[in-house]
Parts: sequence; structure tokens; C-alpha cells
Amino acid sequence: MALIEELVDTLSADVYAAMQETGDDRLHERVAKAIGALSPTMEEAFLTSMRLRLAELRGRQFFMAELARLNAPQTNG
Repeated sequence: MALIEELVDTLSADVYAAMQETGDDRLHERVAKAIGALSPTMEEAFLTSMRLRLAELRGRQFFMAELARLNAPQTNG
């Protein structure tokens, strides 16, 4: 259903941005609970979208750290 995907993608992007801005790393859980009271289907779609965004962030952070490590000057002990 394209409508659910469109709605949760927009909402998850907004929630993700708010989490970055405020440092509240559990905001998405509270939003999901509010959604789930009316639509368990939308709640699951929202959580999936959030997990994808958070996994991408973790992967990007790992990649940047590895890239910095690989580009760091090597020292001979």
C-alpha cells in the first residue's frame, strides 16, 4: 500500500531529524506507540522505516571511523 509507505517515510524522516536535533534517542518508540493505538499496521511500517534510518546511521558512522583509521598516518612503534 503506497499510502502507508509515503506517510511513514515522511513521518520517520521528521522524527529522525527531531531525534538528531534533540538527542532523544527513544522518541521514535513513543511515536510508534501513539500510532499503534490506531493502526498496528502503520506502527510496524513506521518502526521498519525508523530501523532502516538508524541502521544507515550506524553503518555510516562505522564507515567514517574506518575511513579515518585507514587514512591515519601509520606510526612505527
